[in-house]
Amino acid sequence: MVYYPHVSYKWDHLWENEMNEAIKEQVQKQIAQQVGEMPTTVEEMLGLYEIKNNQRQVLSLSLSNYTYHQKAAHGMTTIQSLTFDIEKKKLCTLKDLFKPGSNYVRRLSALVDIQIQERDLPTLGDFRGISPDQDFYIADKTLVIYFQLYEITPYVVGLPMFPISVFDLADIIDESGPLGRLATNG
Repeated sequence: MVYYPHVSYKWDHLWENEMNEAIKEQVQKQIAQQVGEMPTTVEEMLGLYEIKNNQRQVLSLSLSNYTYHQKAAHGMTTIQSLTFDIEKKKLCTLKDLFKPGSNYVRRLSALVDIQIQERDLPTLGDFRGISPDQDFYIADKTLVIYFQLYEITPYVVGLPMFPISVFDLADIIDESGPLGRLATNG
């Protein structure tokens, strides 16, 4: 069973349709990825969603998909997130959250590396930093950077998530973008 949200935005039905199409497309990609080229039958699939932020014209949600294949050692979970800038009518990438030319990859990589060390997380080799299009979502005044299973840590760790306060990024965030709006008091 796969559940996913349907956005209702009465002020602009075209934008509402674009958001819903993006959600549906992401859910379909996850299903295709989980079914993949596996020679075994899918025994179980559960797709869920969480609204991470829905304030200040920023909608951020995560779509999770757990799939267990027949005779597999364990199931696999993927999470994909979508962050919409409602004000600008735009689906945001990680780059969109920061000032042009800011080295957000280096800054976020350093902050994630600190958390890996502080939390003593086992890694599959040396942590080499995040990618420019790293998975993320926004939850209130926090940017959460995360990685898929086996991307940087063993399965036992799960999906490692790294919350970073918008205030730790104040000098590089785009003030008119989603993080900028969430960093203000009011």
